[in-house]
Amino acid sequence: MTFNATTVAAVAQTATQQLYANIDFTKLSWLEQMWAAWYIWIDNPIIATGLMSFLLHEFVYFGRSIPWIIIDAIPYFRRWKLQPNKVPTAQEQWECTKMVLFSHFTIELPAIWLFHPMAENFGMSTWQVPFPSWTTMLPQIAIFFVFEDMFHYFAHQVLHTGALYKHIHKIHHKYSAPFGLAAEYAHPAEVFILGTGTIAGPILYCWYTRNLHIFTVYIWITLRLFQAIDAHSGYDFPWSLQHIIPFWSGAEHHDFHHMAFTNNFSTSFRWCDRIFGTDDKYREYRARIDAQKAAMKNKSKSEREEAERNLIAEIEAEGLRAEAIAEGSMPAPKTVKVQ
Repeated sequence: MTFNATTVAAVAQTATQQLYANIDFTKLSWLEQMWAAWYIWIDNPIIATGLMSFLLHEFVYFGRSIPWIIIDAIPYFRRWKLQPNKVPTAQEQWECTKMVLFSHFTIELPAIWLFHPMAENFGMSTWQVPFPSWTTMLPQIAIFFVFEDMFHYFAHQVLHTGALYKHIHKIHHKYSAPFGLAAEYAHPAEVFILGTGTIAGPILYCWYTRNLHIFTVYIWITLRLFQAIDAHSGYDFPWSLQHIIPFWSGAEHHDFHHMAFTNNFSTSFRWCDRIFGTDDKYREYRARIDAQKAAMKNKSKSEREEAERNLIAEIEAEGLRAEAIAEGSMPAPKTVKVQ
């Protein structure tokens, strides 16, 4: 049997290359060309998607955390730190990193790796190019944000009850003054439970519409990681997003949750906490902060800082009592009915 050059070239062409046989690469953007090149190079869509998904998660998570590590090391930025007397040490950050990596490799890596076959089963595009238009992707991402925020709000509250808090969620509350790296510092079970809200939105949307590209999911995951890390950063800058978008949660909103244990269970937005009344203590705290600033306007810097420390200590002490009640180590206060 003899083979000519054309036959040999056809046989040598990989299965993945054949997927792109009818694609005009000259009409693709640079990113779309690199996307196709990645799948052709790996030559296995399942491995290509799994590897890219995990690497993206690690790159974004630690890449976004590094600036906050640098900021924590520079005293100049203390003026914007929500709890200025609680700066994470290098040891604390290293211990946090080890726990996060353990969770990433034991829980998130298997879940991410299985995501490709499940996603394709629901009709999600993965290797395909070109990408959807921005007019298609932006509404999808907005839906994912709203779905995740609501899912997280209710699941987070459940994790604050009894055994679920004592044996699972308490790990995440180790730091009453959180920092960027601690966004995913959690029990593996919590990573799975709360992570469901991040992935379930795209999966359900894809199942219902059969119109979703994993590139859109990657943008969503990137934005969600930025949101989570920034919310745990412990800093409230004048240019922080919550000062531009009033219903955005941000660090100032979530930092109170870690400090006071109660209130502010949402992730991205404030509306669930406002609608269901789980921001009452937070709003009371902000009112006390504003009143304190007005009353001590003419006081010295050291006096203002001392007053701020005392208020934070008071709120944190209340939080410790609420935590003890939640895990069952302290009885809940009895309410007396007035006849």
